[in-house]
Amino acid sequence: MTGTVPPLQLTESLLFESHGHIAVVTIDRPDARNAVNGDVARGLEMAVDRLESDEELWVGILAGSPPVFCAGADLKLINEGRASEFETERGGFAGFVQREREKPIIAAVEGAALAGGLEICLACDLIVASTVAKFGIPEVKRNLVAAAGGLFRLGRKVPLSVAMESALTGDPLSADRALLHGLVCELCEPGQAVSSARALAERICANGPMAVRASRQIVLHATFESDYVGWQMSAEGTARMMDSEDIHEGLAAFIEKRAPRWSGR
Repeated sequence: MTGTVPPLQLTESLLFESHGHIAVVTIDRPDARNAVNGDVARGLEMAVDRLESDEELWVGILAGSPPVFCAGADLKLINEGRASEFETERGGFAGFVQREREKPIIAAVEGAALAGGLEICLACDLIVASTVAKFGIPEVKRNLVAAAGGLFRLGRKVPLSVAMESALTGDPLSADRALLHGLVCELCEPGQAVSSARALAERICANGPMAVRASRQIVLHATFESDYVGWQMSAEGTARMMDSEDIHEGLAAFIEKRAPRWSGR
C-alpha cells in the first residue's frame, strides 16, 4: 500500500500528493483565485495521468488552495485571445472536463466554484463542500457561454428549473441549496473540505477497486439510457468481476468475518 509522501509539484500551479490509496490534487494559484491557465490545464492532465496509471491509487480528490476552489478560466487570457491555452487535446478545458478515466474523483470545495470552477466540479464524480462554498455559472454576466459542460451537466445534477435559473441569471447557488438539490453530497465546516473528502474516499477505498470502477461506469453511462443498456452493462460488469481475483477475496473475507485485502486484480 502506498504511504503518504511529500507533495509533488507537477507544474508551477499544480500539487499532487498521495495518502495510501488516495491522491490529493491541488490547484495552487491562490493569488489568481485558482483561475485556470495553461499551467493548470497541463498540471491537471498530468495529475489524472498519474492517478490512472498508478495501480496503488484508487480514488482522487481535487481541491483548490484557499480561500476559493476555482474562479474558472483566467479572463485575462480570454481577453487577449489566448483561450486555447487553458485547454488540452485529451481533457478539454482545464485538461479535465472532457477527460475519459476509470477512477473516481471527489471535488473538495472551499469558497467559490464559479464558471469553469463549477464545470470542473461537474466533471468529478462527487462533491464535498464547506458551508461557505458557492457554485455558479456566471458567464452570461460577461456575455460568455458556459461552454465547458456547465449548461448540460448541471441539469443532470439538479432540477432543470434550478439549472435554468443558474444559467440565465448567472447567480450562484449557496452550499445549503446545492446540498438540498443534490449537487453536493456532503457539507462540512469551513476548512474541512479536504479532510471530509478524504473520509469519503476512505469509505470508497474499503470496497473492491475493480467493482468501484465498474459501478462508476454503469452509473455514468446507463442512468439516462434505456433499461436494455443498463441490463447489458450490468451483466458485462458482473462477468468481469466474476473473472477477477478480488471476487474470491471478497467472498472469503465475508465468510471469515474479516476485512478484505484487495489486490485490484
